Amino acid sequence: MSKVKINKLPKSEIEIEGEIEAPVFENYWSRALKILGEKVEIDGFRKGKAPEAVLISKIGDMRILEEMAELALSEYYPKILEEEKIDAIGRPEIAITKLARNNPLSFKIKTSVLPEIQLGDYKNTAKKIISKVTREEKEVGVTEEEIEQTIMDIRKSRAPKKHVTENVESHEHKEKAKSSEAGSPDASNEAFREELPEMNDEFVQALGPFKDIADFKAKLKDNIKLEKENSLKEKTRLKIVEKIMDESKIDVPELLINTEVDKILYKMESDISQMGLKFEDYLKHLNKTIEDLKKDFRGDGEKKAKLALILNKIAEVEKIVADEEALEKEIAHILEH
Repeated sequence: MSKVKINKLPKSEIEIEGEIEAPVFENYWSRALKILGEKVEIDGFRKGKAPEAVLISKIGDMRILEEMAELALSEYYPKILEEEKIDAIGRPEIAITKLARNNPLSFKIKTSVLPEIQLGDYKNTAKKIISKVTREEKEVGVTEEEIEQTIMDIRKSRAPKKHVTENVESHEHKEKAKSSEAGSPDASNEAFREELPEMNDEFVQALGPFKDIADFKAKLKDNIKLEKENSLKEKTRLKIVEKIMDESKIDVPELLINTEVDKILYKMESDISQMGLKFEDYLKHLNKTIEDLKKDFRGDGEKKAKLALILNKIAEVEKIVADEEALEKEIAHILEH
């Protein structure tokens, strides 16, 4: 390698300009010819057994030179990254600028790189936000009304929907016929409640490992309390993350933004397919194209990519590594699905 020049581009991209010296590049001729010769059928010869002159006349110099360039760069590109300490991501865009026998191979390679990240004082940021959580917010309580409402939601979810609809419609006819009973309790609610499963020991035992109603309510109260605590933690985490992102300086690579946008679109298409709908029909309903959606989700994609890079950087600084066993299990789970 005689020359390598690194040019920084916007959006965490670089361009590598370089050349491989003529004698080094020429060494790839026989290898390239052998590889191509094994793929070409020539009358009167078995594959890979034709004389060199016959192969060259059949394949042509330019095709051999192209194979030489591919072989050379597949070996030299990783060396360039290592020697220049370049953290490249994604597939490189390679342009050959000079390609001829007994000449240096000149090229330009454009690739995205992991950006430089200037983290803010994330530890102090986290402490400040956590300190603003009030005592009242931390002391999570559960009211009887919340317990009863949750129980009602559970009973409604197990009510036979068809019967409920019929009863509500029946009530509407009765209400017209008995307008004098306007002062009585809401008959539509009464009709709905009549269809709800009875709240008794047998009902709660069918829901899970509960002894009786009292045991169910006690555990339900604990679960509601835990959900509230987790919700508070999640809100606090989101505030911390948002603040750290605001305080960090990072030029997010376009490649990573596009990758996150593609993930969002894939998830959307998967969800719609599971509902039994065609994604193309869904787009027509929205009156949008894939490109429209990509533009719509670009902000979310950039945010996700930025967060991933920042968390990765914090993990690097704090020397946080994944448990190997847990990692293997997660990989196995992903492959299984």
